[in-house]
Parts: sequence; C-alpha cells; structure tokens
Amino acid sequence: MAQKILIIGPSWVGDTVMSQSLFKLIKQQDPQAEIHVLAPAWTFSLLSRMPEIAQAIPLPITHNELKLGERYRIAKQLQEHHYTQAIILPNSFKSALIPWLAGIPKRTGWRGEYRYGVVNDLRVLDKKRYPLMVEQYIALGLPPNAPLPQPYPIPTFSVSKASQDAMLVKHNPIWRNRPVLVMCPGAEFGPSKRWPAEYYAQVANQKIQEGWDIWLSGSQKDRAVTQQIMTLTEQRCDDLAGRVDLAESIDLLSLASGIITNDSGLMHVAAALNKPLIAVYGSTSPGYTPPLSPQATVLKLDLPCQPCFKRECPLKHHRCMLDLKPEQVLAVMAQWGT
Repeated sequence: MAQKILIIGPSWVGDTVMSQSLFKLIKQQDPQAEIHVLAPAWTFSLLSRMPEIAQAIPLPITHNELKLGERYRIAKQLQEHHYTQAIILPNSFKSALIPWLAGIPKRTGWRGEYRYGVVNDLRVLDKKRYPLMVEQYIALGLPPNAPLPQPYPIPTFSVSKASQDAMLVKHNPIWRNRPVLVMCPGAEFGPSKRWPAEYYAQVANQKIQEGWDIWLSGSQKDRAVTQQIMTLTEQRCDDLAGRVDLAESIDLLSLASGIITNDSGLMHVAAALNKPLIAVYGSTSPGYTPPLSPQATVLKLDLPCQPCFKRECPLKHHRCMLDLKPEQVLAVMAQWGT
C-alpha cells in the first residue's frame, strides 16, 4: 500500500522553501507516496511551486496560538484521509497536537518541548551530524540514524511562462528586453541583516550604466529602504516592493538575470529558482540555513563579533555590513555574464 503522509509545515518563507528537499526525498524513495501539507494559507504560493505535493491544507492558526478546539476540529476532518504517517517539522508541542488528535499511527519529529507520547517516532537531534536545517528536515524522512543521500535533493521551483506573462502584463512596462538585476534589500528579522541601502544603490547605478534594469522586490515593510534606493539612483529603478504578492515575487525573481539579497526568505526563493545569486550575510550565519543553489555566492566577513544573531548591532558599529563593500558584490557579478 502506498504511503499517505501528512507534513506539518513551517510558518516562515525560507523554512517552507527548504522543506521541499524532504518532499523530494520521500518521492524518490516511494514515487507512489501521496504527500499532503498542513500549513498557513499564505505559504500556498510557495507550496504550489512544488510538484511533489498532492494537497495543501490550510492551518488557520498562527504559530503562537494554542486554540485547542480549532485543532481538534481540524484533526477530526483529517481522519478521513487515513494517513499512514505524519512528519512534524516545527519543534513545538502545539505543532504535534493535530496529528496526535487525528490518530495518525506514526508521528515523526525531533524531540522538542514535552512531545513525549504525542510524537511516537521521536528522534534525538545530533546537530553535529545534521548541522543544516535542510538536513534536519531530510533526516525525518529516513529511518533513525540512516545516512543522508549524497547529494541530497535541493529545492527547485517550477514557474510557468503563463504566470510570468501575467505578472509582466499586470506590472507593465517593467520588461524592456534587457538584463535584469533584482535587489531584495529587506529582512524581516531586523536592521542587522540589511546591507546598507547606499551600497545597493551604488551597485544599481553601476549596472544601470552597463545597460541593466533594476527591479526592487520586497514587502510593504521594505518600502522605506527601497524608496531610499530609488532616491539614490535618481528614480531609475522599478520599485515593486509592496506592489507584488508572494506568488508574483516568485514570478518576478524567475525572470532575473541575477539577484542580490540579504539573508531573508526571498534569498531562499531565489536559490530555489537556481538564478545567479549573491547572498549578503552580516549578523547571521550561512552555517545553518544557507542558500541551497550551486549558483549562489555567499558574501560575508569574518569579524570576531560575527555572527551575533542580534536584530541590531550590539556594538553599534554594524561593521559586518559596512565593511562589506559594493566592489565585492560587483566583482562577483562580473563573473556572471548575461
């Protein structure tokens, strides 16, 4: 009998992108396996680009809400699917409740906060063996202590020409048949992860002189920094921050000749599209959630204070970003070609 697996998905863009590696592994092991993902509805723009998923089921509960009654209702609805296994990617107790309440016979996850019993295929994480988040996800699709396949699958998004064309029609006239550099200068975590707007603008001005178009991508929260870049580039960029939803952002990035991002969710989307990518790191480290693409270049310094993992520079100098100059980014871009 083919497996029918319920995945309890993450609640962050980058984590959701990386979870595709697990879905690919499951399908490699059992092409007949049917994968359903229970996750917040906003992640469906990402999940819809993953052909391994048979069904995405909305979870109308935020990651910090308990809502026992709602979880019980969802669990009862899920019972009709007769899942053979649940794989729980978040490490919280709450995330394991629905598979337990649904009576799914095998419930796999890492030992987290008091999950004994609700997770009955409980694994103890060895971070030295699985240092990357993607490896920790993949390991849950294998028997305990099984070696990871080498190489293991990495996320790869599929984008149709129809969705690209629809995005371009909606945001006409951004397409001018020139090379496009997409810049993603925001970062939800805080200012310590953001390369300076002035540096983005310097790179933009140089590439504009070389005949490139510049698209600025991000959410409404990133409008302040994208507007600063627009001012410093004499309004010669196309500012799409806050004007495109997540699905359109994926289509937008798929048309790029190259992409520059901070350590952010859009960095992982860009990596999954296998575009030439420069990921700029400051307060965080690529040692846990790097961009998973052979076309990605990570740029970071190795200051004694790195990585601090703080939202704002605790030393008030922000040297991890300020000392990483635009010339270093341009030097990598010079190797891309067009």
